[in-house]
Order: sequence, then C-alpha cells, then structure tokens
Amino acid sequence: MKELIAARYTRRGAIGVGALLLGGASARAAHARAPLSTFAEPTPLASPELVLSPGHFMKTLLRWGDPILPGGPRFDPRGISVSAVEKQFGYNCDYTAFFPLPRASNRSDRGVLTVNHEYTDGLTMFPSCDRLRAKMGLSEAETNIEIASHGVSVVEIARGERGWAPVLGALNRRITGSTPFDVTGPAAGHARLVTSADPTGLNVLGTLGNCAGGITPWGTMLSAEENFHQYFAGPPLADGPEAQSHQRYHVGVDIRFGWSRWHTRFDPRAEPREPNRFGWVVEIDPFDPAKKPVKRTALGRFAHECATCVASIGGEIVVYSGDDGPFEYLYKYVSNDTWKRGAPGGKLLDDGVLFVARFGSDGTMTWLPLVHGEGKLDAAHGFLSQADVLIEARRAADLVGATPLDRPEDVEIDPRTGAVLVALSRNDARTLDRVDAVSPRAPNRYGHLIALFPPRRDHAALKYRWEVLFLGGDPDLGGVYPDGVTAAGWLTNPDNMTVDPSGRLWIATDGQNALGRADGLHLLELGMPSKPRRFLSAPIGAEVTGPTFTPDGKTLFVSIQHPGEGTSFARPSTRWPDFDPDVPPRPSVIAIERDDGGPLG
Repeated sequence: MKELIAARYTRRGAIGVGALLLGGASARAAHARAPLSTFAEPTPLASPELVLSPGHFMKTLLRWGDPILPGGPRFDPRGISVSAVEKQFGYNCDYTAFFPLPRASNRSDRGVLTVNHEYTDGLTMFPSCDRLRAKMGLSEAETNIEIASHGVSVVEIARGERGWAPVLGALNRRITGSTPFDVTGPAAGHARLVTSADPTGLNVLGTLGNCAGGITPWGTMLSAEENFHQYFAGPPLADGPEAQSHQRYHVGVDIRFGWSRWHTRFDPRAEPREPNRFGWVVEIDPFDPAKKPVKRTALGRFAHECATCVASIGGEIVVYSGDDGPFEYLYKYVSNDTWKRGAPGGKLLDDGVLFVARFGSDGTMTWLPLVHGEGKLDAAHGFLSQADVLIEARRAADLVGATPLDRPEDVEIDPRTGAVLVALSRNDARTLDRVDAVSPRAPNRYGHLIALFPPRRDHAALKYRWEVLFLGGDPDLGGVYPDGVTAAGWLTNPDNMTVDPSGRLWIATDGQNALGRADGLHLLELGMPSKPRRFLSAPIGAEVTGPTFTPDGKTLFVSIQHPGEGTSFARPSTRWPDFDPDVPPRPSVIAIERDDGGPLG
C-alpha cells in the first residue's frame, strides 16, 4: 500500500494540488494568486448546534413540513397527513439547485430552488415509532406519509430586507413517490418495465432515493435516483428472468422500508419488474409546473449519486455519475448529437452512449462503452437489446472490466481547467488483495478525492489522465494531504461537492460523527497549494449535503440532512433547528451569507 501511494504522489509532492489542477503548471504559477480562504475554522467537535466560521450567519430557509404550496398547513408533528405533506417541504433534503428567475432584476436575489428528498426515517418522524416498526411495521397511513415525503420540492425563493424566504408562487410544486413520470430512451416501453398496473412500460409512479443531481445547459434539473433497492421487501427471488438482476442490485436484501405490506408494487415477488422502473436519472423543468417529469433511461440504471452535466467542446452533452456502493463504478454518458446554445436539449439525453471507467496504475484511464452486441454484452450473456444493457448497467460494467471503486459519490468540474473531481466516500470491505493505484487503502474507512483530466477539456474523449488529490482521515492515522492540513480541517468521507464562482471546491462530508466530530463543509482552493479548511460543523447526527451558490457567490444554500439520526422523536440528540421541546429535529435547507455582504469564505 505504501508503495502504491508513493508512486502516485511522487510528482504531486513537488508541485502541490493547485499546480496539478492548473494542468501541470509550475509551482511558481501555482503561487501566483493569493489565497481567498482566510476565514477562521469552527470547532470540529459534534454538538446539538450548527456552527459556522465567524463572520458568517445563516437563516433556516426551508424546514421539513414548511408549507410551500398555497393552502399548505403549518407543520404539526403530531398531526401529519398525506394531504398536508403534498403541500409541504419534504423530508431529508439533499441536492439543491438554484435557477435564477429570467426576469429578475438581480439574478442572485430571486430564483427557483429545487431540492431532493432522499429518504425518510420513521424513528424521528412519528411519535410512537420504534426501531422494529420503523423497518417493518408502520401503519398504512404512516407508510403513505413516507411515500409522499420523498421526491423533490420546487420552491421559488427571494432575498429581501429580512434575508432569504420562500415565495408561495405558481412555480412551486411537490414531486413525490406517487407522482406520474414519463419514461424515455432505449428502455422506454420495454417488456422489463411493464407491470400489472402499467402494461405500456411508459408510466412510472414516483421517484425514490433522490440523492445528488445536476443542471443541464438548457436550464433543467437532473435528479439522481440512488438506493432504490431498499424500498423492495424480500425475500430475494431465487429464480425467474429478473433473479440475476435483483441479486446484482441487492433487491430484497438491504431493506429499509416495509412498504410492501400495504403496496404490492414494492413486493418483488408480486411485481418483479417494478424495481426496474427505479435507479434512473430524472429530468425536471423548474419553470413549468405542468410539464411531466421524465426518467431518462439512456443514462443507465444504478445507484446514481449524481448527474453532473456539461457541454463538451464539440457540443456533445456529457453526464457524469457515480454508482454509490462499495466496489461500484464511475460512468459517463455522451450524446450522439450536439447541443446549440439557447435550444432545448432533453432529447439529447435519450440518444447517446453510456461509458464506464477503467483506471490504469500508470495514471491513465479509459472509458469503456456499454453497447449491446460489443464484447460480452450479447445474447449469450443475457443481453438481448440495448435496453437490457441499460437496465442491468452494473452487470454490463462487470463484464467489460471496469475498475471497482470505493463508493463513487459526487462529481464536480473545475470550470477553469476542465478537471473532473470525484469523491470516493469509503469502502470498509476492501481488503489488501484488492488494493490498487486508484484505491490504495484497505479497508478504506475515510475516503479520498481523485481528479480526472480530459485532454484539451474534451469531456467526450475516451482517454483521460487521473491523480489522487488527498486521502481522507486524521493525518496521524493515515490521512495524506500533500499541502498539509489543520487539526479542524482534516476530513473523512467526502460526499457532495460544489465549485463556487471563484473556482474553489467545497466538500461536504458524511461519516465524521462516528469519530466524535461533526460532519461539515470544507473548502479546498484549486489552482494553488492548499489545505482543506473547515467552514461549517453540522448538528450531531446530521450530514451536510447539496451545497450550491447564487451566481454572485454571496449566498450558499446547504441541506442539513437527518439531524439527530439514530435517536428518536421523543428523545433526539438535538432538536435543531427549532429547539422546541415539542418539535423533533427537522431536516432543513439553510442560506449562509457573510456579515459584511461579501462573497462566502
């Protein structure tokens, strides 16, 4: 392991993170501009409060249960109903995307915020829920509340004299676990998407497990369906046409919800093809509430962490996405046609090629096409069409020889250099015999960050270079930060990320609570030698997700997910953000600004 790390860090030790991300520039060039990140770091210790860097303040913008549609009732934690939830902000907020209103006088003061709601937790949602009932025994009413609390919230927001606030306007809507969706692309209408309730295979009810996402160049949101398998209660299928697929996606094994007790569509024995209708990338138009959301099957089916979208230099639309599981893969989609600025582009997400990454120990990588009829992706291996390849993208990636990674999570792109930054969160199951150059630790409990370098910023290219940027964790226990790190700044389990208008990388974490530290938001300067610096410490039990900036860089929206996780409605470890003895902790989106009104950080 030490030899592998040394091999990858030899060149980097001389030039630092910043110079590497400048595309191999000299160390002198990397030092050319002064650091922007001069803020003081908050405590890393876990506490019931959210703690920011001094000189900044936050406002809670949207809390679980806040009304976002006209007629939506005020939050009543002991009187939740489906009719209320469908007009309120959903549970466990994750990815956020800010879309400036086209006619706003200031594009950074008014816009539409879209927010994913990844999953629910009955323990902190319902007063009488215990661990057994949370997994298998919720009532029918509670189950329906959970389904309605999933999905996406679309909310108009504005910054006024009292700061940011939601606007109960015509653009607002809730997309839930029961909202009708269109299906497009090669798998649309395929027999493997047909169920007893939908003989066409074109009309799916709901979106689930929505984690991170992306924004298209034509101004729509991409929402990534991640851990869809946990909604389908077992036992796993032992035989039949979908048994192999269910096994590869852990359907009926890693069960979090007992919804099948009330809804047969979540029983894979009764509806073995229903799981095939989830695990896709969803496209939502934030400015047209009447427009039906769409599941884009050409982008492949797996536990999508994100759907980071970029127009390549040749005009092709490229979408990067990690499959968030141990020993899973990194993918990208490349459209066959090209996009013209100002034109709608949704159909470009229906006709293209899905690729998966293979990493070489020499710092090169290759994108392998997942195309029916090529190599082992043929009838002899169970693939009768391109739809089969996309429905079983994981098994297809296995067969072409992709590189298994340590839970690939968010992907972000440095707009100055075109570098593709990939968070690898952790992999406790990696053993010494499975260590390689891109995954150099066994077990990998703390995660790491890698950078990919497309040639000439061509994201449609098939050959890249790659480097490890840092290995997470306490530097005294194996964390490696080539440019150093502070006691508060070292981090574990990098997850969601964003690049701000100044070109700095913000990294949210998911896993530091296990070490007695708060999960947080850290900043890493790109373009110069840089130490990660802690900017925010979340309340105990909470994960930081979905950071996104307004165009002027003066407001940062952040989701605080599952505060008090692992405790209960009655006795939570925190009652953030209300701190009301009658109110449980509430997942919320916050708006962060600087005291003097300047850019963040």
